[in-house]
Amino acid sequence: MLSIIQAAGWPIWPLVACSILALALIIERFASLKTAKVAPPKLLEEALAVSRTTVPAPDVVKQLEQNSALGEVLASGFRALNSDPRCSENDLRATMENTGRAVAHRLERYLSALATIASAAPLLGLLGTVIGMIEIFGSQGAVTGTGGANPAQLAHGISVALYNTAFGLIVAIPSLIFWRYFRARVDEYLLTLELSAERFVRHLNQLRR
Repeated sequence: MLSIIQAAGWPIWPLVACSILALALIIERFASLKTAKVAPPKLLEEALAVSRTTVPAPDVVKQLEQNSALGEVLASGFRALNSDPRCSENDLRATMENTGRAVAHRLERYLSALATIASAAPLLGLLGTVIGMIEIFGSQGAVTGTGGANPAQLAHGISVALYNTAFGLIVAIPSLIFWRYFRARVDEYLLTLELSAERFVRHLNQLRR
């Protein structure tokens, strides 16, 4: 691998940095977008059960808030009722929507960076290709003692061009695949949060009455 990087020349180093960053972002997103950390399947039912007759105590609300992203949204509804038991349905909905926006922003974190890497990696590979072509044409003008082009410089230019093109695609393709995967996963989570929050608002509105 090191020999390939050396053969590709300096233009490949930005691609190496992009590959390391992309790998770190993919690992981080896999860890952060686990179902248990975002929307545990039974959490909504548990929240409805503990508030069947009244709003739970602040320590229960805090525990719910720290449970997951969905728990944070549901806990914001409890907090709104605890702070103002007579708050309107619109105020209650607005409070949960604001919390939902903050959660959505956190779920989408680093996705734009991964998309940027997927878009920029082929361009960086193309830059390396152009630099390699420049070296090839430069070698044509470097006349040896026999009057031909310098074969070593010609081979180096070709290797720079091909290695950078290939490495740019190697970085871009997995980055694009994982970006689309995480984008779809976040959209699915956001839909779950939205539907759960809507159901929870109706429950709290009935509880308040």
